[in-house]
Amino acid sequence: MPSFQTRLKITGLKPGNPPEAVMAAAVEALETRHHVESNQIELSAGVPQLNLRFLVEATEYGGENQQARESAAMMRDAVERVALTGALTVLRRNRGRWAPV
Repeated sequence: MPSFQTRLKITGLKPGNPPEAVMAAAVEALETRHHVESNQIELSAGVPQLNLRFLVEATEYGGENQQARESAAMMRDAVERVALTGALTVLRRNRGRWAPV
């Protein structure tokens, strides 16, 4: 099964939401369609960034990439209910390296 990673910058919390609600929303959204392998929050240039790794059912290369992009967009929509977001990146693991899709 192909492995993908999303990176989503978080620029702020919406009022009334605790910080842990951000990752919970992201994981919950992705888990509706895929197996989430890992999730973590990192600082990128001083800005919090969600990093989630997930598996997509193997079909054909372009379809897998499209499914990963759609799932990442769905995850971002879920996160935007509790937080303000910035850039979203979707990467695919190819031969041990992460490459944008």
